[in-house]
Amino acid sequence: MKQLSVKNVVIVHGAFADASGWEPAYQLLRAHGFNVTLVQNPTSTLQADVDATVAALDRQDGPVVLVGHSWGGTVITQAGVHAKVDSLVYVAAFVPDAGESTLDLVQSAPILEVNGILPPDEKGLVYLDKDKFNATFATGQTKAKSDFMYDSQIPLTVTAFTDKVTVAAWRTKPSYAIMPTDDGTVNPVLERKMYDRAKCNVTEVTGGHTFFMNDPESAVRVILTAAGAM
Repeated sequence: MKQLSVKNVVIVHGAFADASGWEPAYQLLRAHGFNVTLVQNPTSTLQADVDATVAALDRQDGPVVLVGHSWGGTVITQAGVHAKVDSLVYVAAFVPDAGESTLDLVQSAPILEVNGILPPDEKGLVYLDKDKFNATFATGQTKAKSDFMYDSQIPLTVTAFTDKVTVAAWRTKPSYAIMPTDDGTVNPVLERKMYDRAKCNVTEVTGGHTFFMNDPESAVRVILTAAGAM
């Protein structure tokens, strides 16, 4: 492995989960010599998550690889214009353009045959369906792990889904993307379309939407590449 040209990594988790699922990747990145910061998103509005990410970026002592999973892709698209961001890594993620919302992207593609996202409740909160959780979101996880992930899920608000980004960092920053072969949350057709539009350097990996939890090596290899270490 070459000497690190970027030594800081900031990871932005997706909806319905917190940053703890990234601990295996965190440990590997630390072993490679990176300083790693994991953002804990409020998932209440896009701006709230962007603000949390910008606060993390402000604390870095140099250039950053900014990583976003799923909904986190929308967040890093907006926050990634930060001066310290050297490159972006989209992990099974949404990649909107300026003027687009996450919902706009979802509605631009066919609905998945098995769709685990429930309609918003009376408080405007969106959850995942328990019966479909393992098949769509926690593919590849043990039943015990999947059950824990379901019971600890963090809802996303309708507001966050409909908030539009105002800038697209991928237009000015080198962008990398990971496309899992069995993603049951983000439509692979949409995923490929977004990655192609953003001219991402795409890596396909075997696994589901949260593959990085049990195969952190695949995610870390792409982050290493984005950091100029491969």
